[in-house]
Amino acid sequence: MGPDGLGPESLGADELALRRLLHQAVEEIEPSDGTLEHLRRAVPARRARKRQALVGMAAAALFIGTAVPALVHVSNASGSNADPSIAGNSSQAQGGTSQGKNPDGGESTAGGGSGTSKNHGKHGRTGAPDKGKGTSTGAATGGPGPSASAPAAPACTAAQLGGATSTVGVPDSAGAVYGSFSVSNVSGTSCTVSGGGAVSTLAQGAADASKIGVVTHVTGDAATGLPDPSTEVASLVLQPSVSYVVKFAWVPSETCPTTGGGEPSPDPSSTEGAATGGGTGTDTSGTGTSAQFLTEDGVADGSVTVSYAADTGASASTTVSGACAGTVYRTGILAAS
Repeated sequence: MGPDGLGPESLGADELALRRLLHQAVEEIEPSDGTLEHLRRAVPARRARKRQALVGMAAAALFIGTAVPALVHVSNASGSNADPSIAGNSSQAQGGTSQGKNPDGGESTAGGGSGTSKNHGKHGRTGAPDKGKGTSTGAATGGPGPSASAPAAPACTAAQLGGATSTVGVPDSAGAVYGSFSVSNVSGTSCTVSGGGAVSTLAQGAADASKIGVVTHVTGDAATGLPDPSTEVASLVLQPSVSYVVKFAWVPSETCPTTGGGEPSPDPSSTEGAATGGGTGTDTSGTGTSAQFLTEDGVADGSVTVSYAADTGASASTTVSGACAGTVYRTGILAAS
């Protein structure tokens, strides 16, 4: 009975002849001496190699599972001088003493840090790494100040940002007045502030609200005393008790209106009387503002209140005196110096 379930009697003549030829071809073939012993050794060895391969794959998976979280932890490290390049240099910090020679005797260049390049230049012949300099390049240094690029901190909440303060200076030779707003992290944990908040103005006295505007500071504008826009950041990690700053500049476009002289009105009622009687306390600027107090030289008293409100609700304001028309130039988020 053949393997297909058919006996010799069911085969044709040609098939029977082919069958006899095949039997004759292999009837004298016998296994060589030691074949059985070889199989007894080879089968267990093959099984052992398979087990070793499985163990190696498990070890590689375990290494990847532990190395990746550690690398992420190093790349998320924050500090006062933290920089986006810290993620590239984290491979040096993670490598430790293992980034010495390669199996072929050359020096490892993993991480691409500048410290590794120096080592390769000085010790390329011996392959010995410079432990004193190789892994220190690119590490963040400094105190616990805010970091412009360090992530891994949750967004600041209204409860974390507070203590908003404001400052304002005196007019410079061109009449510009510079000031700033500061908001602090009043909580005990780090958080990330993003969004520059809002700056608004309020015209008071003879100030004309239609002639007052708020614009973002750019390079080459009239607010030359403000920091260069390149120093601004989109987000900032604030350590506890650390602040961020938004600066502004008031640049006048016109002086406050004059009325031809006169003494200051002693109280609002006398000013109102002057307004109805056509006295010197009336508004002659044509801007529709109500009658104002006058200074001794006849200039109407006007001021502009500049206010800042963070996205989380913290706010502060300050007043620029002797201001009636002009532009407020504001910066974005700046690290407190």
